[in-house]
Amino acid sequence: MRPVPADAEQQWVPDVLGAPYESRTFTLGPEEPVEGVPAEEVEPVATLVRRRAETPTGRAVLHVHGFCDYFFQTVAADFWCARGYDFYAVDLRRYGRSLREGQTPAFVTDLGTHYQELDLAFATIRAEHEQVVLSAHSNGGLIGALWAEDHRPELAGLFLNAPWLDLADSALMRTAGTAVIDQVGQRQPMRQLPRKVTGFYARSLSVEHGGEWDFNLDWRPIGSFPVYAGWLRAVRRGHGRIARGLEIPAPILVLSSARHARPEVFEDPDQHSTDTVLDVEQIRRRAPLLGRHVTNVHVDGALHDVTLSGPEVRAVVFEELDRWLTAYVER
Repeated sequence: MRPVPADAEQQWVPDVLGAPYESRTFTLGPEEPVEGVPAEEVEPVATLVRRRAETPTGRAVLHVHGFCDYFFQTVAADFWCARGYDFYAVDLRRYGRSLREGQTPAFVTDLGTHYQELDLAFATIRAEHEQVVLSAHSNGGLIGALWAEDHRPELAGLFLNAPWLDLADSALMRTAGTAVIDQVGQRQPMRQLPRKVTGFYARSLSVEHGGEWDFNLDWRPIGSFPVYAGWLRAVRRGHGRIARGLEIPAPILVLSSARHARPEVFEDPDQHSTDTVLDVEQIRRRAPLLGRHVTNVHVDGALHDVTLSGPEVRAVVFEELDRWLTAYVER
């Protein structure tokens, strides 16, 4: 077992989700100054959420959320805990439980900034567990893959739920547009970028709008967070690294929907049976570049967050996850 880092000595307290969830806050300290970015009024923090398995096995999973998101997906924790894994999820700096007044939601100019909270979370978990799987969704999948490559944590496996491996936009935006973003993001990192957000995906999930899931609309707003040039520059640089290929040594499972769509109206059936956020064909093309042992599975009827799909579809998702864990991780 490894010692718990000094920064992790804060107490576990009841989480906003209620029992059996607990959470712990890490103070991360000031970030390196970036020209064009005002100093944050509050030092950044990260939050680690925990739920213990009733029958522990010495295994644990660490989950990383996506953009404009935080951990509320208790249905995923149900799966892991039933399997004997202690479940942990990190709300990254400026997201969810870690968002403080005066901060710009989700904003960083380098995705590697998030490595600090991932290192702290991982060290805390490894102090009590022999085996850790990383679970990560969308932008969290991009961050988690880069962290796994750069810091080489001892991961038993890496489960990527619809990871954001490329820009779901036109070829022009992925080429010339990216070159422009690189320049603007460096010179004007806080410049807000215009984009069309229908809010259909968040509406389809929210119980307040007829969906199945209850989440904090301040932490996961229907209209999403603003996107800034400095942040998108960091994302595109991460995408570039994926395109050049990584060498993640752990076995990897990439799960995504079988189809993607961009519904023009909320009533379109595709809204409830496809990935309406990312291009799943891009995920399929980029997934083999993550490492030498990649299992790529596409689930009919799945949503962008495959674990939040309808009951019958998410049952298939968890069957696929079960099959992969049995075959490659729990040996």
